[in-house]
Amino acid sequence: MRDKVFSKKEFIASVTENVKTMYRKTLKEATQQEIYQAVSLAVKDVVMDEWMATQQVIEKDDPKILYYMSMEFLMGRALGNNLINLGAYGEVKEALEEIGLDLSVIEDQEPDPALGNGGLGRLAACFMDSLATLGYAAYGCGIRYRYGMFKQQIIDGFQVEVPDNWLKDGYPFELRRPEYCYEIKFGGHVEETAGEDGNLHFEQVGYQSVLAIPYDMPIVGYGNHVVDSLMIWDAQPKEEFSLDSFDRGDYDQAVEQENLARNLVEVLYPNDNHVKGKELRLKQQYFFVSASIQRALERFKKHHNDLHDLPKKVTFQMNDTHPTVAVAELMRILLDEEGMSWDEAWEITTHCVAYTNHTIMAEALEKWPIDIFQRLLPRVYQIVDEINRRFVEEIRAKYPDNEEKVRKMAILYDGQVKMANLAIVAGYSVNGVARLHTEILEKQELRDFYELFPEKFNNKNQRYHTETFPCTWKSTACRLGNKACRKRLDHKSCEGRGSDKICNRSESTAGISGDQKAE
Repeated sequence: MRDKVFSKKEFIASVTENVKTMYRKTLKEATQQEIYQAVSLAVKDVVMDEWMATQQVIEKDDPKILYYMSMEFLMGRALGNNLINLGAYGEVKEALEEIGLDLSVIEDQEPDPALGNGGLGRLAACFMDSLATLGYAAYGCGIRYRYGMFKQQIIDGFQVEVPDNWLKDGYPFELRRPEYCYEIKFGGHVEETAGEDGNLHFEQVGYQSVLAIPYDMPIVGYGNHVVDSLMIWDAQPKEEFSLDSFDRGDYDQAVEQENLARNLVEVLYPNDNHVKGKELRLKQQYFFVSASIQRALERFKKHHNDLHDLPKKVTFQMNDTHPTVAVAELMRILLDEEGMSWDEAWEITTHCVAYTNHTIMAEALEKWPIDIFQRLLPRVYQIVDEINRRFVEEIRAKYPDNEEKVRKMAILYDGQVKMANLAIVAGYSVNGVARLHTEILEKQELRDFYELFPEKFNNKNQRYHTETFPCTWKSTACRLGNKACRKRLDHKSCEGRGSDKICNRSESTAGISGDQKAE
């Protein structure tokens, strides 16, 4: 596949061997689902080589990396998309026809990865495809939901929703990464102690926690040998089973930790018209955001000693308000775990986070009751409270005797944590997703913020074109022999991008508009 000569014989042998080793069957005995799994693993083997090569170049060249945080990624089926981007769809189709198999039928066996169910998730998926095709070093960050979508059935004349268990047969294009495991803490309280340096130190105690384990999915760039990663987090209990509780007859307590972990990743957008639902949604958001930031900082520290350089190498793009807790979580880690001063941590954070707004309706901008937020995330809430205190002082200094400005712009107000306000205050970039949308934000819904921070507001919208995106350093594709890339390589500046490039454009590929930063 790609530039080397495709061998039908080798591909058919690979599929045949996969069926044998996975199911102890011949091709004639295998079901269509089993054949799908075998074909997908043969394709994944090719993807894996380019995935590893991409990671090796990232490790060597140390580019700026984008972490695209989103509650949803509506990726669609991967087999056909990967074959198209590898440039091998026609060849694989012909090879399968020679042994009596129909690629279209095989593709129909693949479930849609239930990681999103609407426009927000589809936009995130399109950006991930574009980032890989444009050659940016990027990770999508989300949750590995078990039931992110639902099947629609007609029962007694009525449409009803039933769970869609997309993982019941396994998903061949995901890769479990248990070596990157992080603890995520909920609840408890914060203890303050005076350190030898005279500063206060904060520790969260009496908490519950789960372990976050990532599953990576490849995002294959079109015709350029670049494979980015979608990093979706699964939750596991720190203690699988409490035998002591079970022996005492406390059967619910025996599996409490397992249930806590399972509930976090069970459903996308659990019903939040009751307190338990609100708590679960907030836990979900903090769960994947904290894990993603911990992974990003671990990667950064592998190559760098000074966290003050983090903005040069990392951007966290918050897709809507769901991941906005990233602001306070990054602050928490820099303050409590890295021992920085408030001013140091704020300087770093405000140059690392950016916010994409998706709605012009003020009532749709996410808000959390303070009592729930403070109870579930006690240390994070303290940090949000301090960010708000300092920002309100700034508002009052800028607009004396104007409490209406405080009411509209404060992060904490009227018993609520206003997540969009937090994202705007901390983000170095605030964008809408269409020009008209952005204009309405600036002139109406977010007018007060635009007047205070006009330099932050900008527009991003996805469109397709065939422009070249020049780069300052050699690309993965050129190293691996992509002819289109070699023809179009132009060593000019890539300044102002949200992440650095690992590949230049190939011809006739999908992308994002040329005047924008990567999201």
